[in-house]
Amino acid sequence: MLISVGCFAAVNLMVKFLPHLPATELVLFRSIITFAISYTMLRRKKVNPWGTNKKWLLVRGVSGTIALTVFFYTIQKMPLSAAVTIQYLSPFFTAFIAGFLLGEKTKAAQWLFFLISFIGIVVVKGSSAAIPPLLLAMGIFSSVFSGLAYNAIRKLKNEEPLTVVMYFPLVATPAMIIFSLFNWVNPSAWDLFMLLGIGLMTQFAQLYMTKSYQISEVNTVAPLKYIGVIFALTWDIVLFDFIPNGQMILGILLVIGGVLLNLQFKASQKARIRKEA
Repeated sequence: MLISVGCFAAVNLMVKFLPHLPATELVLFRSIITFAISYTMLRRKKVNPWGTNKKWLLVRGVSGTIALTVFFYTIQKMPLSAAVTIQYLSPFFTAFIAGFLLGEKTKAAQWLFFLISFIGIVVVKGSSAAIPPLLLAMGIFSSVFSGLAYNAIRKLKNEEPLTVVMYFPLVATPAMIIFSLFNWVNPSAWDLFMLLGIGLMTQFAQLYMTKSYQISEVNTVAPLKYIGVIFALTWDIVLFDFIPNGQMILGILLVIGGVLLNLQFKASQKARIRKEA
């Protein structure tokens, strides 16, 4: 998980270094690289790359495409630490959407933890003029679609993981080609190097995150994901001359605190159910 967190932090940093390229173009290059790697690996494993549950595979692809495009845009336009922190709301939206799609009820305590995190987002918003309401709303919008994508993945338990991964670029590539036609910017040689890095680092990040979940309890490794905000704060301070004030730090702690409390609550609920069984 630590390797995964480091790779995702590198992706966020590279996106931040490419503010002159449209977010749609970044997603396009990332999608092409992901598609090439995933499809090649599927063919080598002699697995049907198109899957069986195409409805939920498409839902995963569409929701993931929307979430990532908007997330990349917020990274480009607001402090990196703020964009990453807002994205951390996605576990709550995952839980809420699961209530409708999977019949999993949200407990009262989880609503309280969500309130704590949402208060943290409000505190982060008020800490800097560099976080306008529209960008804040876009960040939350991205988190909602991330939650939908995660639920779609849970609906696809019987699918080959690489097939699930591949449906993101399968949807994103043609969609981003169309959008990029309206605002294309020719990337320089350095830009192409960075775009290649985004694609490769994302593949490594997803691979090692999946491995960590396969060999350990989710509640053990999932909290390590939030070390990512330390990377984001470091990049903001060292590379982008953005010094977060005390109010912003408090907001970030509230957001992460609410998420971690929710993770711990779900872990204790599962442990209680196992014990009763």
